[in-house]
Amino acid sequence: MTIHEILLQYWGYSSFREKQEEIVQSILDGKDTLALLPTGGGKSICFQVPALAADGLCIVISPLIALMKDQVDNLKKRGIKAIAITSSMRRREIDIAMDNMIYGDYKFLYVSPERLSTELFQARVQKMKVNLIAVDESHCISQWGYDFRPSYLNINELRLLLPAAPVLALTATATPKVILDIQEKLNFKKVNVIQKSFARKNLAYVVQEENDQLGRLKKVLDGIAGSGIVYTSSRKKTQTIAAYLNRNGYSADFYHAGLSHIERDAKQMNWMQNNKRVIVATNAFGMGIDKPDVRFVVHLDIPETLEAYFQEAGRGGRDLRKSYAVLLYNAGMITDLVQKINQKFPPIKSIKNCYQALANYLQIPIGAGEGETTAFDISTFSKRYNFSPFDVYNSLKFLEKEGYVSLSENFHSASKIMIVLNKEDLYRFQVANMKYDQFLRFLLRSYEGLFDGYSAINEYEIAKKTNLPKKTIVEILSRLKKLEVIDYIEQSSLPQLTLTSERVSLDELKISNEHYTARKKSALAKMQAVIDFVTSKTRCRSSILLSYFGEKDVHRCGVCDICLEQNKLELNELQIKELEELIKKTIAEQPLSIHQLPKKIKRYKKDDILNLTRYLLDNDDITSDNGVLGISNESAE
Repeated sequence: MTIHEILLQYWGYSSFREKQEEIVQSILDGKDTLALLPTGGGKSICFQVPALAADGLCIVISPLIALMKDQVDNLKKRGIKAIAITSSMRRREIDIAMDNMIYGDYKFLYVSPERLSTELFQARVQKMKVNLIAVDESHCISQWGYDFRPSYLNINELRLLLPAAPVLALTATATPKVILDIQEKLNFKKVNVIQKSFARKNLAYVVQEENDQLGRLKKVLDGIAGSGIVYTSSRKKTQTIAAYLNRNGYSADFYHAGLSHIERDAKQMNWMQNNKRVIVATNAFGMGIDKPDVRFVVHLDIPETLEAYFQEAGRGGRDLRKSYAVLLYNAGMITDLVQKINQKFPPIKSIKNCYQALANYLQIPIGAGEGETTAFDISTFSKRYNFSPFDVYNSLKFLEKEGYVSLSENFHSASKIMIVLNKEDLYRFQVANMKYDQFLRFLLRSYEGLFDGYSAINEYEIAKKTNLPKKTIVEILSRLKKLEVIDYIEQSSLPQLTLTSERVSLDELKISNEHYTARKKSALAKMQAVIDFVTSKTRCRSSILLSYFGEKDVHRCGVCDICLEQNKLELNELQIKELEELIKKTIAEQPLSIHQLPKKIKRYKKDDILNLTRYLLDNDDITSDNGVLGISNESAE
């Protein structure tokens, strides 16, 4: 099939979106490619279509378990065979999944970057026919990216094992420095970037300083029709804000990573189908969700980076109709943000103490433990060793960046079962143990492929269909596991901690002070960029974002809160351009302060001159040295 036939058959689209076909063709031509598409730009199709068009399978590297599961489920619904290998799986499950990828007709294998360096994966992957390596969230490979993960550097090992497979790196957010770094780190044979502009002409950015956030939120909901997302930083706040909205007559629900997989799916589906107008969520919500008619995205806390903000705000208006990205803040939030970023960098001594305590807690001797995964309760660990849970979390995240551990976010992995007997032995067991016969028949009717691999189950659903208590279902499954008829893995709601390297002594624990300092400096710079964006009073919001992401030819959007204020000047585009030239010409002829300028320009109102001058200063088109205006070097060129 051609790529257009594949697109139509599996996705129902008759044509590609902007840049998608160019990216697909680049991959089919065997070129390493970096694709920069804003949130909602259809990144997944860019690797799914060429993988289906060629013989073999595609390995997709993704850092988020929830996103991997969502994409695998979506592919299966379209009749495309796919598997995700996650840290919640046991070795036997992984072993079976790998065999299916080698000997089955699967097209997609989703893995985390940590998986790439394991002996089992490296041994099996060489037996697979791989036509493409897709690297999702590829900014994570760059130390200058906002979510650097050292495990992404393992991708180079995969490239050595699969030299013929091209790489497609995908991201929605990357500065010019990160764009170069991604290609270098992934050993691109040749520089090749296909980029869609980050401009979102239908999205109006609005930032307001507001102490009564909930009152303002009600005004936003009253003023903008349609569905939307409200982002907040804590799980507790998602519940209290959703409850507040419901009490005031707005249909709302909450969402965070601490909910079970079933709860999250139900809440997401209700919102997707417009049964709930508003979803109040932490940043755990939104990845991989393609709801085109989101009319507003409201932030009630200041995001840590412009990358994160741009990605979350960009979930509004994917249908290209007018939408709003509203950020409500107060001065206290800026103080809290500064404190939060500084807390993310515990003293190096504290990080080492946490590592030592972790080794003791898990009872892992020096030289052992590599690849071991365990459910990890941060609260229990913190109490035992008298640590602050916040410090433990940040120490573990730093150890993760140094390549010692990997900590998944809190998630609920579904229970799973697999029949370990062959069909003949199972039949003999059923004949000899009639009390289990009916239950085993029910399992075989309800779940496919139980002899070939693990299937996710829901004990509540089984209890409902068999008219038995859930407790009884768990007991039966546990007994069948003891009898070695099935393997039964109960669900877990704890984060998964993996040791990505063998335990070392404290003397050998290398935490580079240079790297530590550089990362903190980078984090503070990103934080300052957010603060500058939030507190700007004269510079177009869209222009700030576009400039941050390296776009050169930027223009005022005309629809953000800043531009709307400037529009009140009643100057059209031609008048603004003429006044700008007059301002630059006047200050080039003689040194003037901003307040002297209106006396030299008679053709425009004083307020118009002052407002546009401040705008030009904010955009670095002109400079101010001790109050004296001048032409910037870039503007002069």
